[in-house]
Amino acid sequence: MSYIERANALPWIRGVKILKIDPNGLLAVEKSTGVMSHPNRKSDLGKALLRAHYDSKEQAYRVIDDEGEETLVFLLNRLDSATSGVVLLSLNDEIVNEVKAAFELKRVEKIYKALVFGAPRGSSPVWKDRINVKSDGHKARASEGGGLLAETRLLDVKRFPGPPLTSLLTLQPITGRTHQLRIQTSKRGMPIVGDRTYGNFQKNRAFGRSGKHQRLCLHCESTKLEYRYKGKSLKFQAFSKCPF
Repeated sequence: MSYIERANALPWIRGVKILKIDPNGLLAVEKSTGVMSHPNRKSDLGKALLRAHYDSKEQAYRVIDDEGEETLVFLLNRLDSATSGVVLLSLNDEIVNEVKAAFELKRVEKIYKALVFGAPRGSSPVWKDRINVKSDGHKARASEGGGLLAETRLLDVKRFPGPPLTSLLTLQPITGRTHQLRIQTSKRGMPIVGDRTYGNFQKNRAFGRSGKHQRLCLHCESTKLEYRYKGKSLKFQAFSKCPF
């Protein structure tokens, strides 16, 4: 069975769409807001990408078919449940470490769209902050100040007059810290529309009542990377249309 056939036969939940599969089993899917990258507890079954047991040690879904055959589907990166867009997985265990190495060596380019309240002030196209992360094992909460360096490039701004004034930002995170884009936009007075943790709750409610978006307006639009396999350098790119 080809990788394409295997991918199409997997028990994806509603809200997940296959975007691209390469000949080596590297797979990109689009997830909608509310879909988890992986389950954190048993009650999350049916809320994560696949209806299957997730092995946290292997960082892979264990899918059992009707004949009892097992397929490992390796999760290569994550998005918050409320964030939509591109997620990478692999059906081939031989490329997992290669793709993870590409992330570590910063050979992966991810582009996000974020609809925010307000508009950028100042001319610096690069944001640098320190972020602290605390986790209770199920949920993570990050805060600005101390901790690890978070770096993001602001690539483009499209303003919408309002009221309220909103802007569609095109962002390229250089680092991959927890809630990085949500914290960095909020710190600069531009909370992401619909952010219930770091956002402007009053504006979120008013925006929702007006019949506009009631979701976290953060979307991973594209992921591009280069990885090595069997002595060759290979390129992969997947694109997901922004829904807001």
